[in-house]
Amino acid sequence: MDWSLATAWWIAAGVLIAVELATGTFYLLMLALGACAGALAAHAGLGPPGQMLCAALVGGTATFLWHRRRERHHPAPAASNPDVNLDVGQSVHVDAWSADGLAQVQYRGAAWRARYVGNLPAQGGRHVIRAVDGSCLLLDR
Repeated sequence: MDWSLATAWWIAAGVLIAVELATGTFYLLMLALGACAGALAAHAGLGPPGQMLCAALVGGTATFLWHRRRERHHPAPAASNPDVNLDVGQSVHVDAWSADGLAQVQYRGAAWRARYVGNLPAQGGRHVIRAVDGSCLLLDR
């Protein structure tokens, strides 16, 4: 059986896709795109250096763009994401703050420790939950 370089590129793309399916990382799919570009370059008659250059350019660019997209669209951490943590955005009443910026508040029928994370000076009154850090509510006005 006589294998061409294009066949090796297609096999590499298939292996990368199979490993991606097992691990769930999209970065391997981007590299598989590069391997497909290398196979197409082989079909077009480019030599091994041209094939590798095409594969590196397409795979590297796709990986870079995917990484930038993920960074830009990375959701807020679960502690402060109202889609994940339903407490975020709810209101609580603070009677008084201690000197270290902590308070005890009643929320959902239980006593919670609260910490002020706002820019204004901490005062008693209505506050909004901005995040939850373990069993401590992080509050802002």
